[in-house]
Amino acid sequence: MTEIAYGDLLAGFTPALPYTMDTAEGAPRAAGVHVVLAGDTVLYVGRTGNLRDRLRQHLTGNRGSSVLHDQIGQELDRTGPVATASDIAHWLNRCVVRWKETENPEAEKEALVLALTPRFNRQVPRPRPATGQNG
Repeated sequence: MTEIAYGDLLAGFTPALPYTMDTAEGAPRAAGVHVVLAGDTVLYVGRTGNLRDRLRQHLTGNRGSSVLHDQIGQELDRTGPVATASDIAHWLNRCVVRWKETENPEAEKEALVLALTPRFNRQVPRPRPATGQNG
């Protein structure tokens, strides 16, 4: 996907910020969608009812509480000993995060996952068939 398309898809999102605890603490306590990027590549799209809490949870949670935390942990496990929560947070600290407040985070996430197929999203929704009117 081209950078222009990313710009279109991520219109209305915050600028890219380092994915650190300070950044997570500055996120709003509002419903929204967030994306985690490595360079220009979207690695993960998530939705939540509370952006601040969810971004913090990805950094400090456990593998059962965060799909992103679990997926990164599994990847790190393949190249060394079982990754700790600290190892996973350190990996995420090399990424950037962007978010967008929205009243319908589920639909926004679904559209982004379908368009971007991020590597750390476990399930990619199926495209919905177009509904047309027969005349």
